[in-house]
Amino acid sequence: MSAGPADTVQSEAGAPHVASSVVVVGTARLGEGSLLAQVAVVRSHGRGVEVGTGSAVLENPVVVGNARIPTSIGRRSVFGHRCIVVGAAVGDLCEIGNASILMPGARLGDRVFLGEGTLVPAGARLPSDVVAVGRPARVVRAASADDMARLAGLRGGDLSIPPHTATTVEDTHGRTPMGQLYPYHGIVPNVAASATLFPSSEITGDVVIGERTIIGAGVKIIGDSHGPVRIGNDVQILENTVLHLLPDNDLIIDDDVIIGPGAMIHGCRIGAGSVVEPGAIVCDHSVLGPGCVVRAGAVVKQRSRFAAGAEIDGFPAVDVGRISAPVPLPTWAWHPDDLPALPENARSGDT
Repeated sequence: MSAGPADTVQSEAGAPHVASSVVVVGTARLGEGSLLAQVAVVRSHGRGVEVGTGSAVLENPVVVGNARIPTSIGRRSVFGHRCIVVGAAVGDLCEIGNASILMPGARLGDRVFLGEGTLVPAGARLPSDVVAVGRPARVVRAASADDMARLAGLRGGDLSIPPHTATTVEDTHGRTPMGQLYPYHGIVPNVAASATLFPSSEITGDVVIGERTIIGAGVKIIGDSHGPVRIGNDVQILENTVLHLLPDNDLIIDDDVIIGPGAMIHGCRIGAGSVVEPGAIVCDHSVLGPGCVVRAGAVVKQRSRFAAGAEIDGFPAVDVGRISAPVPLPTWAWHPDDLPALPENARSGDT
């Protein structure tokens, strides 16, 4: 079992390092020597995200925080590739394995080791000096002397905790092009005038996007097969999510659906008012009825079918409960008043 990313970046003194491909939406606080690596997306409404001194968030992650669900990362902690952190608090000197998912209200102590792909559910708490794995995370043992020696090796032999520091980093979306629309076989995406396309989103081919829909930073929607991609009104597709489909298939997202950061949606149908939580995967030819919830990190396998109001979880995902009331707006979704001022061509989807 590997308890952390394989290629940890050691902290350095000085200003935070933010890769040129990073998108910060809102205002984040970054400590000295911290790192946001390539293709990171940080959504920090109301200074809702803080990354501590000497900490590193490696390539292709999403970090979300706001006044309702702030995210705080302690000092000299390291997150592996493709992690998703939404409204969680992480202590000092933690090692977070690649593709881990931390949900709102999760709390990790100091020197916590998470195995690759670990899911820490909403509200879960992990004490200091433990190794945890699984979906959901379970503590498998206390951190050993060997774990601490490895941690020291990844930190240059020094496990000291530096003072707290913070530099404000504000919107960087002006550093990237507007959301891009690409033709495929002569078909150009059709985006409603009231839709919002964040910079660094890319949409290709036979894709139609409805009114007031939000396409978040880093989202890729690829309509390059024989079937269409149709996205309804008032939909949210959030950071670093990918939508694609196989030939002779279609991908239909009905009105009022919310798809969380880092999801993968492939050639399926998702009913109105459904929520797909961060890091979930929905595979080809699956059909979700209206008002379903796919829990964080769940994998809906090919040709699965779920009736309206299903609570869907697991690997592979199964129906674990019923949802009788309309699904409320998640705390990690965009609230209309929170949308930043984007250039007009970003809001309209024009290029």
